[in-house]
Amino acid sequence: MDGITYDVRIYKTEVYRGKKVTTYYVRWAVGGQQWPRQPFRNAAQADAFRSELLTAARRGEAFSMATGRPVSWERTDNDMSWYDFCLSFVDMKWKGSSGNHRSNVAWALVLMTPPMLTTEKGKLDDRDVRVALRRWAFNTKNRDRCPDDAARVLAWVARNTRPVSALADPKVTRAVLDAASTRLDGKAAAASSVLRNRAILYNACEYAIELGILDTNPIKAIKWKAPRAASEVDRHSVVNHTQARRLLDAVRSQEPSGPRLVAFFAVIYYAGLRPEEAVSLRRENVVIPPLVWDQDAQTWDEPADDWGELRFCSAAPEVGAEWTDDGARRERRGLKARAEGEWRRAPSPPPLTKLLRRHLKEFGTGPDGRLFSGVHGGELATVTYRRVWDKARRKALTSGQYASPLAKRVYDLRHACVSTWLNGGVPPAQVAEWAGHSVAVLLRIYAKCIEGQDEMAKRRIEAALRGG
Repeated sequence: MDGITYDVRIYKTEVYRGKKVTTYYVRWAVGGQQWPRQPFRNAAQADAFRSELLTAARRGEAFSMATGRPVSWERTDNDMSWYDFCLSFVDMKWKGSSGNHRSNVAWALVLMTPPMLTTEKGKLDDRDVRVALRRWAFNTKNRDRCPDDAARVLAWVARNTRPVSALADPKVTRAVLDAASTRLDGKAAAASSVLRNRAILYNACEYAIELGILDTNPIKAIKWKAPRAASEVDRHSVVNHTQARRLLDAVRSQEPSGPRLVAFFAVIYYAGLRPEEAVSLRRENVVIPPLVWDQDAQTWDEPADDWGELRFCSAAPEVGAEWTDDGARRERRGLKARAEGEWRRAPSPPPLTKLLRRHLKEFGTGPDGRLFSGVHGGELATVTYRRVWDKARRKALTSGQYASPLAKRVYDLRHACVSTWLNGGVPPAQVAEWAGHSVAVLLRIYAKCIEGQDEMAKRRIEAALRGG
């Protein structure tokens, strides 16, 4: 690279004692050329500047022949405060991100900010700082509507954050990474959260490189062992069919929401839909065979082969109105791990078909054709079905089972469905298609929920040993 040299000499500080002031001069030469002395009014400033030159030279950094300073110092012109950088990073990520990802990025940056503060003096309550950062600063849509009290908090943060270039110091980067791996109560965060936050910090550093603030990604230099995130389903969380029926009966007994939510939970248990997929179902997504007219009894009967099918191409995860572009609580989007507009089909076994038929007869659909809605016809809220499910578990399970992981989350019903398919002998490729997984992911997640494999393996080993 032209215009740089590693030939650097740094001399002792010269002291000039005048009648009124004392001046301290730092002298150095680059590439054999003596540079004008740098004056300072006190010894500490001069020593600090000289030490920075010495440190750069001892590290083998290149010096610019044009400026006489370490080349790395020239990049400080592109530097910015951590706070301003976070705003820029959030804005860059906003347009192409889902609501969930926007929320995750904001929270990760909130956790990373405390180690990047330069002082505690004058700081307000920690909770006020977190709320102001997450709700207003790190939210592109809401930032311009920031109220005065939050604006005062953010002004303090803006004045008291380190420059992004501080991440070039491994100690600073490690402190930020540790903060991103810790919960607010000081305990270690869940492995999945740690890995997600680290990925966000890594991407932020890549963006800093793009802006010319950092030379390399400091995360790569940190010796950090990733926590092991459990990807397998805990078999203790999977209900059997008898337990599932009791739970659905317990749901039905709860007024006023319970009766209209039985089919909702059944869709997850019998057809393996994710909750955000079940919420998004509409009448046209449900294909069930028509009733058969019994001429002798003069009644409509359910057909002998009462299998139906669910055909759908969208999901509606609840992310909060502040993170969606249209201000809706739920963000309507394509299916997980599938291209936009790609459809998925899942079978509706006879028990589910009967429940869906009964649901449509009793409750019909919501105003916009949604299969499941609130009591007053509004969108089904996550908090509503979670509350109903918790009450159903308390009623249908023993105290020991209620305290255990057994069906603790609504999502565990999906795990029970997929496990039933696999244990029933359905080929993994077919199960993966119905569940919306790849075969590799399916077998990795549900490996411990496939019963009988260990016994089959033992029998094969015995047979092999007898043959030997």
